Amino acid sequence: MDWLLSLNPILLALLATLFTWLMTAMGAAMVFFFKEINKKALNLMLGFAAGVMIAASFWSLLNPAIEMAEAHGDIPWVPAVVGFLLGGGFLFGVDRFLPHLHMGLSRDKAEGIKTSWQRSVLLVLAITLHNIPEGLAVGVAFGVLADSPDMGALAGALALAMGIGLQNFPEGAAVSVPLRREGFSRLKSFTYGQLSGVVEPIAGVLGALLVFLVKPLLPYALAFAAGAMIYVVVEELIPESQRGDETDLSTIGTLFGFSVMMLLDVALG
Repeated sequence: MDWLLSLNPILLALLATLFTWLMTAMGAAMVFFFKEINKKALNLMLGFAAGVMIAASFWSLLNPAIEMAEAHGDIPWVPAVVGFLLGGGFLFGVDRFLPHLHMGLSRDKAEGIKTSWQRSVLLVLAITLHNIPEGLAVGVAFGVLADSPDMGALAGALALAMGIGLQNFPEGAAVSVPLRREGFSRLKSFTYGQLSGVVEPIAGVLGALLVFLVKPLLPYALAFAAGAMIYVVVEELIPESQRGDETDLSTIGTLFGFSVMMLLDVALG
């Protein structure tokens, strides 16, 4: 993988987030094979996604932020705490402003500012909200290479991209299949499903560009992405995965997702 280190970190961030977008599209393509997703399976998949994001927040983002601040002679916990809270606060603001609707809820339960947008658009925006911090996290992780161009940093960024890609697969299906159930054509359902991941390459490039241009912000940016991801997990993924009777499955999925992401990060990083 030495040749990857010779590439621009921003280009690597773009390629990695295009991969995560592709995984979203592959998940959305399940609509061509299924019209329904078993609720138990959906809870399991959402739990898995939550576990991946929780593990990635620490192993791939917060821990490197603390180590980086310490290496630079800063107080280790300051960038981690400040960035983490800013990231969560940013998503809190977006959540309050951006119109969106969670799966399984009626149109009048839409969150954000009031709008006359179609239900399908609001459903896609709900998943798009999840993908902003995911793309940002991958971009910032590759932006680390601008400060520490070594195999350890590269492996950690690749592990994060792989983990995010894995959990994007069920998220893509979680958009397209319910839309199909509501009467949309398979093609339109797929289109909306994969569109929910378009924001990841955009956020990824912006994240990498930011830390590439302003390297002292890197520990804060890593923690910012972690805070944003944890906000999504607690506000969106876990509550959605706990709807219904088989809540134990979502818990098992969370444990499994955390383990997979931890394994990827520790083994590759």
